[in-house]
Amino acid sequence: MAMFPRVRSWSLRTRSTARTVLAAAILLALAITATSLLARAAIQREQVLIAGEAAREVALDIQNDRVDGLIDPRGGVVRIQAVAPGGEVVAASRALAGERALTGLRPEGDDGRIRDVVCGSGPIGCLTVVGYASPDSVYGDVAVYAAIPRSLLLTGPLLEIALIGLGVAALAVIGGIVWVQTGRTLRPVEEVRAGLEQITASNPYQRLPVPDSDDEITALVRAANETLSRLASALDRQRRFAADASHELRNPIAGLRARIEVELADPEGGDPVVGLRGALNDTLRLERIVTDLLELARLDADVAVGRAPVDLGDLAAGEVERRQGSLRMDSRIERGTYVYGNRLQLSRLLANLLANAERHASERVLVSVTREEGDEERGEVRQSLRAVLRVHDDGHGVPGPERERIFDRFARLDESRERDPGGSGLGLAISQETARAMGGTLDVDDSDALGGAVFTLRLPLYRSVDHGPDRR
Repeated sequence: MAMFPRVRSWSLRTRSTARTVLAAAILLALAITATSLLARAAIQREQVLIAGEAAREVALDIQNDRVDGLIDPRGGVVRIQAVAPGGEVVAASRALAGERALTGLRPEGDDGRIRDVVCGSGPIGCLTVVGYASPDSVYGDVAVYAAIPRSLLLTGPLLEIALIGLGVAALAVIGGIVWVQTGRTLRPVEEVRAGLEQITASNPYQRLPVPDSDDEITALVRAANETLSRLASALDRQRRFAADASHELRNPIAGLRARIEVELADPEGGDPVVGLRGALNDTLRLERIVTDLLELARLDADVAVGRAPVDLGDLAAGEVERRQGSLRMDSRIERGTYVYGNRLQLSRLLANLLANAERHASERVLVSVTREEGDEERGEVRQSLRAVLRVHDDGHGVPGPERERIFDRFARLDESRERDPGGSGLGLAISQETARAMGGTLDVDDSDALGGAVFTLRLPLYRSVDHGPDRR
């Protein structure tokens, strides 16, 4: 058990190489065993065939004629004997002249053949002996034996040693290849690790080196760089937000403090009601800013809120009815246009857009809610149908260079500061973040209906699958 924690402490390169070598060793062991058995069987079979062919030829020859002197070699076999039943050698080749019978076994059975292995003390070592019966020879009932030296691959572990040596060499080559290849594969990972160590909060713009291998690691590094870019962007927004928030909060706090100091310095010199009203206005502005900051913080944190199908047309119609006042407010609303979102957040978004339109309109505001085909992608999933809310005004519009900046936090144009000095500059930023949180968009353009500005909210149309009929 103590071995496994030690193995887990090895590097990935070492573990990968060790596992590959171990698997290859198991396969090679099985291959060596099978090769050894098959090779031994093949060599043995070949020697039996050669010796048997020589013995058979001599057995046929002595059926009719006696051997004149010594038996001639046959097929390269030089050790041949003809042996009588009592063990007497009646004929032999030169290599066995004067030698006793090679074996005491006699050929019997249907094939009349024997196989034997004979080992002596001489330099020859072991012999493979094959014998055939020749009952009707000119020498009578004899047996003819032929013998060839047994292969060294059969008499010792030479074959296995050779195969094991080749297997060890193969394992060394496999291990080296895996070690080198794993090192090349993991080199980008090491570079990524080193790059990550250099990325800190004070230097969030450092990026990881992208390998040129165009493989899974390259895809991982690119995804990591994209994530780092988003984190750096979020960090920039937080820093900018903190700076802007501190600046915006300082003004009402400073005004409130000044009023209190004036009243304390001369409690009898002024009307306390006027001072208290001014302090109340500063407090209310401070409360609005804090409320907006909390809403933005919730949107940034992507805090889950309750969502449900909401009739955007009905919601807009109700908001328009509540705001009928000095301005003419018209509407072209298609009710039954459902979106999936939080009703309270949508109400606040509509209120921000209508309040902004009232602030900049001269005489008239137009609100419309329609459905349209979605033929573009804006970072979200392509939607086939969208709910579109537009708020037009007949004011001066928004200059082209300022159309992106007005959605920044605490961004306020000069006209906005003149018309509403107490505003927080967070309404449009909250509205755009709300739209994004619900999978939609919010932008501004020139109004073709009233000539001023038009704010356009696009949200995915709600199409129920599990909550009732399809609302389209």
